[in-house]
Amino acid sequence: MKENEFSLITPEIERLAGLSARHFSIDPSLYGKYDVKRGLRDINGKGVLVGLTEISEVCATKRDGDQIIPADGELFYRGYNVRDIIAGLGPDNHFGFEESAFLLIFGKLPTISELKEFTDLLSYYRSLPTSFVRDIIMKAPSHDMMNTLARSVLTLYSYDNKADDISVPNVLRQCMQMISLFPLLSVYGYQAYRHYHDGESLFIHKPLPELSTAETILHILRPDSRYTPLEAKLLDIALILHMEHGGGNNSTFTTHLVSSSGTDTYSVIAASIGSLKGPKHGGANIKVVQMFEDMKSHLKDWKDEDEVRAYLKAVLNKEAFDHAGLIYGMGHAVYSLSDPRARIFRSYVERLSIEKGYDSEFALYSMVERLAPQVIYDERKIYKGVSPNVDFYSGFVYHMLGLPLELYTPIFAIARIAGWSAHRLEEISYNGRIMRPAYMSVSSRRNYVQMSERVSEL
Repeated sequence: MKENEFSLITPEIERLAGLSARHFSIDPSLYGKYDVKRGLRDINGKGVLVGLTEISEVCATKRDGDQIIPADGELFYRGYNVRDIIAGLGPDNHFGFEESAFLLIFGKLPTISELKEFTDLLSYYRSLPTSFVRDIIMKAPSHDMMNTLARSVLTLYSYDNKADDISVPNVLRQCMQMISLFPLLSVYGYQAYRHYHDGESLFIHKPLPELSTAETILHILRPDSRYTPLEAKLLDIALILHMEHGGGNNSTFTTHLVSSSGTDTYSVIAASIGSLKGPKHGGANIKVVQMFEDMKSHLKDWKDEDEVRAYLKAVLNKEAFDHAGLIYGMGHAVYSLSDPRARIFRSYVERLSIEKGYDSEFALYSMVERLAPQVIYDERKIYKGVSPNVDFYSGFVYHMLGLPLELYTPIFAIARIAGWSAHRLEEISYNGRIMRPAYMSVSSRRNYVQMSERVSEL
């Protein structure tokens, strides 16, 4: 088959797709009739309990007498409030991603010596197999870095003599290697793509052992490897806020689900990457940035509240931007009154916007943060509150840091691999049963029809 024919959709496929679509239609009212929680969520967006975890807790409600009422969101890693974890970085201004990864994986805050041992191991593992960059990353570079990342992870299986060993020590070793290598796999994949497809100069900087994960990303990404302390600090905070969010988010649930089958670590993490790639999960911050760029191109005055409100209403009514009817960065499956990650992020974002000269853009973001919930309340029937989520500001941060759009979701993965690792270790340590949720069949029984008596629907 010729290369340009590989992705060709033929007229025959178009007709068969129509036939297929006619037989994949389920009456939405049946979900209510049989009390099926579509998407494992109830009408209020609350997730159906399918497991227990000690790794993190997402809180969006509080008890008031006999009632459970919405509350400002809080996020806990191993019982510690993330707000306190980030505040704890202040006294000596150290980087926190590695400390938080230790906490998630080992269940305790590290001592100075424990953290040094952990970071030394991460530095030791931050080296790809010989010729991996040339033979794997440089060949057939993809325009989507998440696919490049998944392919690289699956290929690492071939370099591991104990790839199928799912004992805790071996899985811990594999997880620490991937925490170390995700920045290299992601950024090198991007450098290869921009070189071969965009004709840009190729930069492959070697990681430096003394750098944190956040510093490593900026070091290997930028041609001159230079960055300011505030840039590295804000990227470190972004990694902490994205590294874990309960066992029920789509990619982490995927980690548990696939791990329960007893398969290898590389297959599990590749599946989780595939989940995170989805625009409904990890790709949302890209949509936020694109929406704001479209907004700025259509607004005559960024400071005019009426004009901004009219644009948001048009977006919600599928008359503007991508016509999906979504104000990206607003709302969350769990949080209602507030997303704690967005609240923590906001003050740091403001500081970076001043350093980078993005004051007017930050003012526009702040206005949309205030106006969007009002517009949504006016236009939609909703069952819980709406507030900015972490994606609302993270894309803006990456934009100010000069990070390419292609790396927005991989940076999410660079952070979330820490949480996935903790959940994989939890699954193989405490659970012996394969996950198998039930689906109810609503199709009618039919008598078999001989080939000669069948009527074509094409």
